[in-house]
Amino acid sequence: MRKLKITEMGRMSVDEFKRSEKMPLVVVLDDVRSMYNVGSVFRTSDAYRVEGVFLCGITAQPPHPEIHKTALGAEDSVEWKYFSNAKEAVASLQQMGYQVFAIEQVEGSTKLQDLTLPADGHFAIVMGNEVKGVQQEVVDMCDGCLELPQFGTKHSLNVSTTAGIVIWEFAKQLMI
Repeated sequence: MRKLKITEMGRMSVDEFKRSEKMPLVVVLDDVRSMYNVGSVFRTSDAYRVEGVFLCGITAQPPHPEIHKTALGAEDSVEWKYFSNAKEAVASLQQMGYQVFAIEQVEGSTKLQDLTLPADGHFAIVMGNEVKGVQQEVVDMCDGCLELPQFGTKHSLNVSTTAGIVIWEFAKQLMI
């Protein structure tokens, strides 16, 4: 096996990306502290042609060197919007007809492996703060909560790792 060179991968340009069909998914970051996590979410969102990223509250906004360090330019390709708080972002998405899921451990959550998405829907996922998770008042607004099963001693995963797993599940159901 020979590793492919970047020039052999046939990746689209930023302009082609902006014109391309997107997965009907918006990622909402609710008070995410780490700019490296923000950049990583942008990069994963680019990889799976996510429709957009909504940055809320204390979540940093591009341009910023720490975001760019992990986004590697995806902050330029993926559409993003800032909201002063995640409640505004969720309300806006719901008004536009999006089904909004908090990614959180709650009573009655749906395990990610049990999720079935309608092919014609529009969706958003809310990723929470690295310490406190998704705010309860935001959870209360959401149409449902998704939970990743975990089998070790820790009760959570890094927000960017979780985002990658969830975005991949949406991509499998909506794009592949």
